[in-house]
Amino acid sequence: MRKGRATDVGLYVLQGSSGFAPRLEMAMRRWIALVGFLVLTVGGGLAIGFLTVPGEWYAALAKPAFNPPNWLFGPVWAVLYVVIAVAGWRTFQRDRTGWPMRLWWIQLGLNFLWSPTFFAANQIAAALVIVLMLLAAILAFVTMSWPRDRTAAYLFVPYAAWVAFASLLNGAIWLMN
Repeated sequence: MRKGRATDVGLYVLQGSSGFAPRLEMAMRRWIALVGFLVLTVGGGLAIGFLTVPGEWYAALAKPAFNPPNWLFGPVWAVLYVVIAVAGWRTFQRDRTGWPMRLWWIQLGLNFLWSPTFFAANQIAAALVIVLMLLAAILAFVTMSWPRDRTAAYLFVPYAAWVAFASLLNGAIWLMN
């Protein structure tokens, strides 16, 4: 059978010169990658959050007046993890091995390290060092992403603001305890 015959519509779509099948396959790969980033980031963040729920130790700590209520952290992080995943996915689509992608992986590792260090190991000073390194990685990501993908850079701005606040909070808790 030749391409393009009316009886071969399905075959034509798959083999034809329109390039429909390769474009569809590429689109599917992009969406699968996005799902992967969401599962990794949101799933990993929420899993770590559930495994390191603040307990009696945290409740007994002296905290500054600007400490938000505990119920606020979960929803804020859930939204931020989605934003982090989308920024990572966009960066991955553009350049899988460049500095922005490397910085994305670094910030994710530091992000996932902070809760176990603070809540499970009860190491306030070490957690402060980690959160400050996290903030530096986030700001470096924004700076490195800006010329290539401003959307990815903008997606990290609320994350940077929240982590700057978390750094201030972690520092105040360290000084008070």
